[in-house]
Amino acid sequence: MPCFPDRSPFDPAWNEDRLREECGVFGVVGVAEAANFVALGLHALQHRGQEAAGIVSHDPAQGFNSARRFGYVRDSFTDPVLMETLPGPIAIGHVRYSTAGSKGNTAIRDVQPFFGEFSMGGAAIAHNGNIVNALDLRREMIDRGSIFQSSSDSECIIHLMARSLQRTIPERMKDALRRVEGAFSVVAMTRTKLIGVRDPLGVRPLVLGKVGDGWVLSSETCALDIIGAEFVREIDPGEMVVITPEAGVESHRPFAPSRPRFCIFEHVYFSRPDSILGGRSVYETRRAIGAELAREAPAEADLVCPVPDSGTPAAIGFSQVSGIPYAMGIIRNQYMGRTFIEPTEQIRSLGVRLKLNVNRALIRDKRVVLVDDSVVRGTTSRKIKEMILDAGAAEVHFRIASPPTAWPCFYGVDTPQREKLLAATMSEAEMRDHLGVDSLRFISLDGLYRAVGSEARDPAQPQYCDACFSGDYPVAPSDMIERGFRLKAAE
Repeated sequence: MPCFPDRSPFDPAWNEDRLREECGVFGVVGVAEAANFVALGLHALQHRGQEAAGIVSHDPAQGFNSARRFGYVRDSFTDPVLMETLPGPIAIGHVRYSTAGSKGNTAIRDVQPFFGEFSMGGAAIAHNGNIVNALDLRREMIDRGSIFQSSSDSECIIHLMARSLQRTIPERMKDALRRVEGAFSVVAMTRTKLIGVRDPLGVRPLVLGKVGDGWVLSSETCALDIIGAEFVREIDPGEMVVITPEAGVESHRPFAPSRPRFCIFEHVYFSRPDSILGGRSVYETRRAIGAELAREAPAEADLVCPVPDSGTPAAIGFSQVSGIPYAMGIIRNQYMGRTFIEPTEQIRSLGVRLKLNVNRALIRDKRVVLVDDSVVRGTTSRKIKEMILDAGAAEVHFRIASPPTAWPCFYGVDTPQREKLLAATMSEAEMRDHLGVDSLRFISLDGLYRAVGSEARDPAQPQYCDACFSGDYPVAPSDMIERGFRLKAAE
């Protein structure tokens, strides 16, 4: 994730009021034309990053090859001419999240995977997450002569590997990652080995699959499905796997044991609903969140409507428990790409209406419960409310399938500064008045824990990373503290 240059945290499109995951990673070893499998996997992970994608492959005859492109995977990596430049039985790839003005703020050199040539051979890495001590590491290595090519915190890993005195790439990677703080799920490759690592807290997901005689690493199980791979297991927090077709999977534990703190927002929004997290269907979890929300925050209404697409499973659960009919009151335009909204300010000003349209015949004169995954700044929520009222709705009630987002994330999620988060400065009642809706309720943090199948939240040792709701950061964000950010305990 790029953490050094100043940049706007929001796309000027309708989606300006969403939390966004930064990226997805995918790797394959032991199959013919591995890069084609990676391209398919990245396509399935496109929801985790839409700005750019990259693939690195290795062929015994041609060595390492790479391709990095801005835009969607489908627009570049379906080109057979391009894919012919990425031969070999091993490859890794990365999709990167898009930010406002991304092609002005981001150079192609920022697009992963990153590659380094070492004395024992080349290696490429793709990283999902965020390194919270990257500024300190970067300064230290620049002072000692390192020359950085990108603005990404992920490049620190390559430079730390270069400075290691270990004799193999996996051992150098262990050395490097022991110095890194924050969240990281890494997929890496050498000429013959596919490597996967999760940080000791396991904040970001990483799974292992089997396809034919080969092996797969992926951010989510949905990307295994697209290539017909069998899900084997999740990579454990703090685990490194080194995979070759001959030896199979070797497991290492290079970090001191820690209590896992998986990102709870992966259950709420980031992961695809057809993925499996912790042995549990993401769709079923989101449906359970909606059911819990209906028990905690009932409403008198005629229809339950999701804010598509992320609010759909929760809306179904809310409807099932409340007995209020479920309806598609808002229709999403599935064919409107990002480029369509960029040309003029007049087009941008249309905002939500380019992406969503109200089913007027259904909504008119109805009391409507809108179920959404989160409220960040409230901009999109207000626009959607206005659309619903313009269509003739009698009442608008918001039910939110996550607790109030009052704290920024520093572990790989694109969030604004804290003062721009609605819940950081307003009570629930004040947010209701600000949005201009008849009622507004969020699921409680304990309710969210129940919905994901966990015991009640332990304030002393939370089972998940829920810092965006609680302000309880499992790893102190040292770079941001240096810039003046105040932790909850300091307020």
